Amino acid sequence: MHNKIIILDGGMGQELLARSQREVTTMWSADVMLHEPELVRELHCEFICAGADIITLNTYTATPERLANNNALHLMEQLHESAKQAAVDAISDYHYASEGPARNIQIAGCLPPLVASYHPEVSPEFADCVESYRKLVALQRSDADLFICETMSSTIEAKAACLAAKEAKVPVWVAFSVSDDEPKNLRGGESLQDAVAEILTFAPDAILLNCSRPESINAVWPELQNLEVPVGVYANGFTSIDSLYPGTTVASLAARDDLGPSAYAQICADWAKQGASIIGGCCEVGPTHIASLCELLKKK
Repeated sequence: MHNKIIILDGGMGQELLARSQREVTTMWSADVMLHEPELVRELHCEFICAGADIITLNTYTATPERLANNNALHLMEQLHESAKQAAVDAISDYHYASEGPARNIQIAGCLPPLVASYHPEVSPEFADCVESYRKLVALQRSDADLFICETMSSTIEAKAACLAAKEAKVPVWVAFSVSDDEPKNLRGGESLQDAVAEILTFAPDAILLNCSRPESINAVWPELQNLEVPVGVYANGFTSIDSLYPGTTVASLAARDDLGPSAYAQICADWAKQGASIIGGCCEVGPTHIASLCELLKKK
């Protein structure tokens, strides 16, 4: 089973904050990227050693809008260059230290919500979104083997990110985030079924669900099972995201205590049985979760 499934890494941001000595800021993982890049490289390498086939650039909060809101727009190019270097170095470190067979580790470019996770109502208009995503694609393209438009909570975000990424002529995956309370809808309120149908007209290479509760993903998984493109999932381990609003920090968020590595691996194995061909983790899913997932898939 494992040979047929692409394994993604886990969540970078929360794991980096747990390892960092710095105070949590609204720049989140970008603050660690700026001040403690060695932590990013080390975490990438741990995910690779755990079994990840793809690592994602640590640029989730390095968007023009977020950086401008933090008076740090002048750091955008530096942050992206540092993120690319950390990923490339991690792959090199792994190959240098590994005694096993060579592996083809790929780097995914990151196209996140431009202003805030889960709140597309604060996103720019469509044309402005496209322009910002084009800037991100241009900064990441040199080292990106594919792009993931992730935590998309509205069709405007998803279409703008997908359009910009398709121009780079590499595979583009679109990952939607669904509501905890009404999982048939995106976090912005639109129907997941309608959003998937609309984004398919942009010809993405895969459709995923991410940064959502496993229970919410289970509730809507049947809607993805008959698509003509590969489908995947990488869930989060938050107890709730209700306290997170634009302009606040993630300090108020807490991890579940019932979603350890073994429990998460079993949930992912069930998704694999139901047709998921791309599986990983999002916030609060660390290297040990990915290692348990890979080990379970091998056994099965």
